[in-house]
Amino acid sequence: MYIGGDSVARGYLNQPQLTAERFLRDPFPGQPQARMYRTGDLARWNADGTLEYLGRNDDQVKIRGVRIELGEIESQLGQLPGIEEALVLAREDEPGQPRLVGYFTEHADAPTTTVEQLRTALLARLPGYMVPGALVRLESWPLTANGKVDRRALPVPDRDALSTGEYQAPQGDLENALAQIWSELLQVERVGRHDRFFDLGGHSLLAMRMVSQVRQRLSLELALGDLFADSSLIAVAHCLTAAARSQLPAIDVQPRTGPVPLSSAQQRIWFMAQMEDANSAYNISLGLKLSGPLDSRALTRALERIVARHDSLRSQFSQEDDKAWVQAASATVVPDIGWQDLRGQDAGALQAVTKEEAAQPFDMHRDLPIRGRLLCLAEDRHVLLLTVHHIVADGWSLGVLTRELTALYQAFSQGQDDPLPALTLQYDDYAVWQRNWLDAERLSHQGDYWQQALAGAPVLLTLPTDGPRPAHQDYTGASVTLELDPRLSSDLRTFCHEQSVTPFMLFMGAWAALLTRLSGQEEVVVG
Repeated sequence: MYIGGDSVARGYLNQPQLTAERFLRDPFPGQPQARMYRTGDLARWNADGTLEYLGRNDDQVKIRGVRIELGEIESQLGQLPGIEEALVLAREDEPGQPRLVGYFTEHADAPTTTVEQLRTALLARLPGYMVPGALVRLESWPLTANGKVDRRALPVPDRDALSTGEYQAPQGDLENALAQIWSELLQVERVGRHDRFFDLGGHSLLAMRMVSQVRQRLSLELALGDLFADSSLIAVAHCLTAAARSQLPAIDVQPRTGPVPLSSAQQRIWFMAQMEDANSAYNISLGLKLSGPLDSRALTRALERIVARHDSLRSQFSQEDDKAWVQAASATVVPDIGWQDLRGQDAGALQAVTKEEAAQPFDMHRDLPIRGRLLCLAEDRHVLLLTVHHIVADGWSLGVLTRELTALYQAFSQGQDDPLPALTLQYDDYAVWQRNWLDAERLSHQGDYWQQALAGAPVLLTLPTDGPRPAHQDYTGASVTLELDPRLSSDLRTFCHEQSVTPFMLFMGAWAALLTRLSGQEEVVVG
């Protein structure tokens, strides 16, 4: 709901940032300098011409693909015994890792309740995915000058807000080292020996990062299966006491004297790309919403710094005989960043441009493997589209890209220097290390394993398609979106927790079962 007309003010007095967020240029015909006020409310016109109020726009968030009504969580939290007032936010203290945080005050005469008691009570009223991962007790609410809750002044959750039991300090060098790794990855001030990795906000990607950190810092190999079996700090530390020492040699910095071979993963993607016409199958797209006044110079400088910082984003690929090589272009090369004005256009225009950008293939012989497009929706609203080729990035990389871009943009827009520490290793160093480590004996051993594991696997699935199978895969598929109801979603998450599997593992198993039923084949291969 937006309000326009002659009575709309020019903004908030001495509050330029809030003014930029709420007062927008009026895109409808009228006076050139007309403005609209963004109320933050949701409403709709009914058939009888009445206006129906639907609630606050900022009360609806989406976390890991699940749409959540914050107002419903606040209502349930506020109804618990002893709770005076409650407020729930979606915080993103670590870029790319949003989480629900509940804040509450208690009646003066009410007995103190623990975070665990509140969480248990909420689980009886709400699906698991709607229960905040952190619950923060406040003595009083921070207020703005006009008496509203100052959401920006609400504290970052500490360890007590995440606790699932009485804190017990880690014991021994191994538990303390593991607690330090968890604290850094999960952005938690302190970790107790009975705290569970996933209860503190961990998920599958963070689990992979944790395993990597354990390997680097402790020279131990932790199996993901052990983490899912029991994710408490004490249990994981116990597994590490019996874990094998990592046999992987250290990765050394390689001299930058010329082209280097591709890693095994890059070699596979390069091979597939040479066999097919240019397509967008290996494009990875990222969209970032930018609210408030935009410092375009700082943003451009931040993007250029990231490309200069990571050699892989300046990769240039070449083929000689049957071998592929990669070499980084000069650190002064400038990424292709386009600009497009979408002011006054509807949401369909943004969606169309986003799809167009994501579908544009890379020329791997000439293009840098990253490009961007900045879309202007209004003076204070922009969307930055970034597209990266999979040969130099994956889902994990996007988290690194987002965090570094955020840090650089904030620093440059405030006139500060680059705050990021220098990189000691580049991806090329890993590629050379991998080629040296995978000698003939190890390659033969791994090849024997996969030949045995995939023995008898079908080359194709005999699916009952509505037309003949094309001679060549063209990747012109479609997507079907299905939103599960809250009750089913909660049951699925509970089932995953009971079976010690991730939702991805559950749905991949269901997908394989469906393919088995459709094809009539007991063994299927997907990937």
